[in-house]
Amino acid sequence: MRFGLTSPIVTLTPRGHGAWEEAAGAREIAAIGRAADRLGFNHLTCSEHVGIPVDVERIRGGRYWDPLVTLGFLAAVTEKIKLATHVAVLPYHHPLEVVKRYGTLDRISEGRLILGVGVGSLEQEFDLLGVPFADRGPRFEDHLRALHAAWGRREPSYQGTHFEFSGFVIDPCATSERPPLWLGGRSPRSLRRALEFADAWDPFHLSLDELRPLLAKTRASAPWQERCDQGRRLELVFSPEQVFDLTTPKGRAGQREIIGRYQDIGTDVLSLRFKAQSCDHLIEQLELLGTCV
Repeated sequence: MRFGLTSPIVTLTPRGHGAWEEAAGAREIAAIGRAADRLGFNHLTCSEHVGIPVDVERIRGGRYWDPLVTLGFLAAVTEKIKLATHVAVLPYHHPLEVVKRYGTLDRISEGRLILGVGVGSLEQEFDLLGVPFADRGPRFEDHLRALHAAWGRREPSYQGTHFEFSGFVIDPCATSERPPLWLGGRSPRSLRRALEFADAWDPFHLSLDELRPLLAKTRASAPWQERCDQGRRLELVFSPEQVFDLTTPKGRAGQREIIGRYQDIGTDVLSLRFKAQSCDHLIEQLELLGTCV
């Protein structure tokens, strides 16, 4: 199992962050990024929201750093760790916008991009951006097909149900034909889409009790078996709701138990969060992780 870090500071969610994060900034996230890179963590994350309605802030939080700027900054201060959008909301963008912007990030980070994507669920934000909400599912799927067709190509072309393009040069383009594509969501439909379009399923707000029957049913399905037969098994990327403090015996024991339970359901990657009192306290816990699993 590989361990990533749900980046602190850049996203503040209710009950999910420490008070110190509210005043922290680039200096602290750079220090955390360097430490995670040095210690061999798999990835850092950054989510996408343009604007959160005031009446939704108490549920989703209000702070969301821009993922392209944030991950570009982290690319400059790290060397090996992967940089994951968690997630970019594809219906907010044209496919070539994603190909150009994140392809540039993939190039400057020397192939370290993980493109985590989602369909979006906040209707007010769609309205704010002038993007249709009702057809976001079909638009999302066509966007995914367009990304497959265009990624890493200097002169891409595509003709689909919602998008059509040809005759344009996209330069720079990514370093590879496609980065690892992680598909977010929390519904059975998101898992079916991941099997069709992605390299990994990266859901949110699903408990272990919810995941077990869903995964059991999926592993018995023809699409899962077909991918396995082709050597393309879908990876499972999960983000436990628990926030741990590894500087306490109870926190260390709790994390060992949770990691073991995720191992039992076949998890490939865990994105972890830590309960910290300061930037230094969080880095201390990153250093402790290897002794706690």
